[in-house]
Order: sequence, then structure tokens, then C-alpha cells
Amino acid sequence: MKVVKSIAALLIAVVSLTLGGVSESRAVAAAYVIDPDHSQVIFKVKHMGISTVTGRFDLIEGSYEFDDADMSKSSVETTITAASINTNKQKRDKHLKSQEFLNVEKYPTITFKSKEVKKGDGEDFIIVGDLTINGVTKQVELDAEYGGKAQDPMGDERTAFTAETKIDRKDFGITWNKTLDSGGLVVGDDVKIELEVEGIRKKG
Repeated sequence: MKVVKSIAALLIAVVSLTLGGVSESRAVAAAYVIDPDHSQVIFKVKHMGISTVTGRFDLIEGSYEFDDADMSKSSVETTITAASINTNKQKRDKHLKSQEFLNVEKYPTITFKSKEVKKGDGEDFIIVGDLTINGVTKQVELDAEYGGKAQDPMGDERTAFTAETKIDRKDFGITWNKTLDSGGLVVGDDVKIELEVEGIRKKG
């Protein structure tokens, strides 16, 4: 009788462990849609080596999955409308949309798709992914920070993040420039990108 009870107890333990493993493996990160009204893509480029021009892209959309318990299960995918570039100067924006820069007629979107999310220092994390600009795709790393979680007045859950990276525009085939009499260049090669992203959790 004791043997039967022992076998039964063992079977119950095995089943419990198995079900627990299934439950854990089926756990998925929460899915969010990016809120374009509360998200920003900002860029900064040196002008003549002495000042900084700041601009932004006004149209961004995308989604991400986020697991605050295990960042490696998180991911993000975004699409930016290239023609929505805005530096508050119409003439300059027209030039930036032309074939000499973003060539928005041929390449209407800028995209980013993560390949890996890994732990950084403290609460920070690193997003590794493919950035496509001007039809050229390069792997980049974004240093990111989790802003937190909140419930909005409509009862929707929101999370927010900041992220930044720096790219060389020449890596994406954007090479236009002019040489100054002093030997310097009108437009810097390095572009600093800063993101403020807020997302609304998907229902269902």
C-alpha cells in the first residue's frame, strides 16, 4: 500500500512539474502598439563643425513586445515616414527629402526591427537590430532605458522607453557635403538619434 501511495505521489509530482513547464513556456511578453502622439524620433547633426541642427520625424508607427521580468523576450519593430522629416526650415527639409539625402520618393520609409534585446548596466538595456535608411540596412545598437508603467484615464496600460544611438550617415549611402574654405565640411557625418517611445497595451 505504501508503494502504491509513493508511486501515486511521484506521478502527481511529475505531472505538476510538466504542467508548470508548459505554463512557463507558453508565457509571452505583453504586446503594445506605439502611440504616435506621445512618441518622438529626434536627430542631431553638426553644422560646419561648430553648431548642431536638430530635427525630427513627425510620423512614426510600430509595435513592441515587452517582458520586464526577462528583457531577452522583448522585441520592437517601427516604421518612420521619411517625408515627415522636420527641421523647422522648409527649404532645408526639401533638400533633405531629395536624392542627395533621404531620397523619399524612392525610399519612403525608414525601418527598424530588433534582433536581440539584452541587459545593460543597472536598469538599462541594449536593443540590437537592423536599421534601414535610404534602402541600406545596417545593424545598430540602441542604449535604452525603461521609463515605467501606468494606467491612462481610459483604463489602458501604457509603458514608455527612451533610447539613443549614433550612426554614420555615409554607411547608409548619404554622402552629400560641401567643403568650406577652412577645409571643414558643411554637414557632419555622425547623426545622433534619440527616441521617446510610449506604447498602449493591446487588448485580447
